[in-house]
Amino acid sequence: MRGSHGGGVEEKDTHSDEGSTSVESSVNGDKAYEPIHKRSSIPVPSHAVPSPKEKGHGRPKSIQVILEKTNKKGRYTLTADDPDIREILRHRIEQDASDGKGKRRSRFRDLVFTRQFTTFDRQNPLSSQSPFHGFFTLFWLAMGLLLMRVAMQNLKAQGSIFGGAEILHMMVDRDLFVMGVTDGAMAFATMLCWGLQKIISKGYLTWNGSGWIIQSLFEIGFIGGVIEWTFYRDWPWTHTVFIVLHAFVFLMKIHSYSFYNGYLSQVYRRRSLLEQKLQQLEDMETIDSPSGVSSPRVTFQSTAVDHSNPNDAFQRRRSVGSKASTNFQTEQSEIAVMASTIESGEPLDADQVLAFGRVIKSEIAGLTDELKGKCTHTVNYYPNNLTLSNFADWTCLPTLVYELEYPRQDHINWWYVAEKGSATLGVIWVMIIISQAYIYPVVAETVHAKEAGMSLQQRWRDFPWVVSDMLFPLLLEQLLSWYVIWECLLNVLAEVTCFADRGFYGDWWNSVSWDQYARDWNRPVHNFLLRHVYHSSISAFHLSKSSATFVTFLLSAVVHEVLMFCLFKKVRGYLFAMQLSQIPLAAMSRTKFMKGRDTLGNLIFWIGLFVGPSLITSLYLVV
Repeated sequence: MRGSHGGGVEEKDTHSDEGSTSVESSVNGDKAYEPIHKRSSIPVPSHAVPSPKEKGHGRPKSIQVILEKTNKKGRYTLTADDPDIREILRHRIEQDASDGKGKRRSRFRDLVFTRQFTTFDRQNPLSSQSPFHGFFTLFWLAMGLLLMRVAMQNLKAQGSIFGGAEILHMMVDRDLFVMGVTDGAMAFATMLCWGLQKIISKGYLTWNGSGWIIQSLFEIGFIGGVIEWTFYRDWPWTHTVFIVLHAFVFLMKIHSYSFYNGYLSQVYRRRSLLEQKLQQLEDMETIDSPSGVSSPRVTFQSTAVDHSNPNDAFQRRRSVGSKASTNFQTEQSEIAVMASTIESGEPLDADQVLAFGRVIKSEIAGLTDELKGKCTHTVNYYPNNLTLSNFADWTCLPTLVYELEYPRQDHINWWYVAEKGSATLGVIWVMIIISQAYIYPVVAETVHAKEAGMSLQQRWRDFPWVVSDMLFPLLLEQLLSWYVIWECLLNVLAEVTCFADRGFYGDWWNSVSWDQYARDWNRPVHNFLLRHVYHSSISAFHLSKSSATFVTFLLSAVVHEVLMFCLFKKVRGYLFAMQLSQIPLAAMSRTKFMKGRDTLGNLIFWIGLFVGPSLITSLYLVV
């Protein structure tokens, strides 16, 4: 599992044979902006480009490219839909993210953001050229005809094209204002996390001390309080789904914000301590020492490193302590020994002072780079980022992984906002009609039979029919809910906030395994789990990759089951079991039998996606 699923970072100041030029590259969509009179030379490692044998043909394939003008003079947009070019650009972006000098990757810098569009967005120049674009048109034509058919049936049976409209009344007749106030209160409550980070940055608390404990207790109380509130208000499922899901979004946002800034607070504190040690070192009086002789206590390998050689400097940096360590008494590193020596006041000769100064300055420079992150503007460096406006901006951004800076576009296209906003409301209306016409009658009949005292054995006889009745409408609702959130709503938020990375999903419909689907269908959540669950499990608890994968799927399964508990007011574990079943299914897709059988893998995936929602919903309703 890699952080590259989250996109890429803007690539700037790439050197070419003609000098330095500004390049902004994108991995999904492969957009490269560069002055037309200067071409950037991007060195490509040999392993990044598949050989002709690997590709299955003996000569390079032709690649369609699009060259468009931009609003900046002398800059053009080059677009090429080719996986090899994407891999080349991604490798270069990740290489530049580590400064190209072999620097150790930071604990939290495992994701890369870049400018890109979603697959179905009309702003994406490749969307209209897709060979499947006609099927997209056909789908919405079919939706329009389906709505007309439902309207005519309602008019014939009930004298109104809207029918009974029970779903609509359920949504708007009760507690709509209270639900809005609740959502606002949740947003306001998250500001406590910003306040906590401000206190930590001032030195009143430490993150590794009580800071992370306070944050964790707040997160538990936050999500528990929201769930308890939905039970107290006895809301219908429409209100409950919205509030609980939005609460989990807020939970992931405050977790990412707090734990990343908490980590940076430790880095900032370590740098301050080293700056104090450096000042003490500079104020020291040196002693004369015979050539080549030094105190045994402070003689170690790092003083012999050639700091003019980047490779030697990197070898030395691997032996220093953690970037977030602030306890030099317990830390086992060269920096800790130096700090203790300086603190003890033990006399040092001129050579030792010089060597100590070089190592400490190098460490301070590395910590400063960590505090900068991927920033291009000093205003966003830690702790300058801890402002209320920055927190409010982060709360509105369509991403769940906190960074000090993101790629942004220059202006807001309000016509585009209106278009996507209208699409959001329109698709929600379509979903209401489908639920009213095809799902509500089945659910109401099943619930009434259960409340009337029908035995479990009798309900089990009806179970196959309940599953079959909801197969198609639930699949359709699943596709529409995905489209309205990840294509419409997130693009509205991205446009309003000028957020340029629109990589909210991949081509999950082509998935040949369940782990591929988990990565591609919801990339914001996947990126959060990748950074704060998968990688954190490995770094904090020293789990193996397979164990970290299991923990990630387990947490996801628990969250899904909590939502089912909020909806049905009972714990049955059906969705929990289905979620965990993805682990053996993913392992099966990597077996020798399934390798190379992409069509079979995609067929198994679609059967699961087709049958799963109806099967799980029927189990919760019937049993």
